[in-house]
Amino acid sequence: MESIYNHLASDVIVQYASLLHDWMPNEATIAISMEDTYIYYAPKQIDIQIQAGQQIAVDSIAYQVNDSAHKIEALLTSPMNNQLYLGVGYPITISHKKGALIIVLPPNFHKIESYKPLHFITGRSDDEWLPIPIEEVSYFESLNKKNWCYQANTAFQVSLTMKDLANRLPDYFIRIHRSYIVNIRNISKITRDFASNLLIVMKDGQQLPVSQSYVSTVRKVLEF
Repeated sequence: MESIYNHLASDVIVQYASLLHDWMPNEATIAISMEDTYIYYAPKQIDIQIQAGQQIAVDSIAYQVNDSAHKIEALLTSPMNNQLYLGVGYPITISHKKGALIIVLPPNFHKIESYKPLHFITGRSDDEWLPIPIEEVSYFESLNKKNWCYQANTAFQVSLTMKDLANRLPDYFIRIHRSYIVNIRNISKITRDFASNLLIVMKDGQQLPVSQSYVSTVRKVLEF
């Protein structure tokens, strides 16, 4: 039974590797549940003392994610050792069954990971550097190991990583893909491609794909 759990969990970790890589710190604990059972647990700094094969508790992050089908973030106390922790849960699908990907972090994680918000960004074009007001940026792209911002159909290379941008941009920016962060105010419409995957169409006509890892977040933020 444990080998089955490990196989299922391995598939999930591979599927969501980009999401985990983008923002999860090395000290984070990972738990994965399928329906009402945990199938994977890898403790790091915070050990909430669960194990594969254990039933999820009614008041747990996993239960709340299953019940709401939305991302859940909450401060909780482990019933096993009374340790306070920050739990972040994402709804996922495992073998066509309802599941949850749980990230367990120190309770002060947001304070530790506080970032100065961006009001402008400096873009490079050839041998010139231009300060660009952040509200004028249509979207950011990671391409060929470089990061770019687009203003009025013009691309500028930027020095910040996509992770830094995701943490420092105003809340009217949303990440839709490992390679794209878009300005919601510059979205023209949301449509689908020939394979029924979501596409974000910007006001300049550029079409940007929404990766499966970010579909639930995009739907929640844009409320559709």
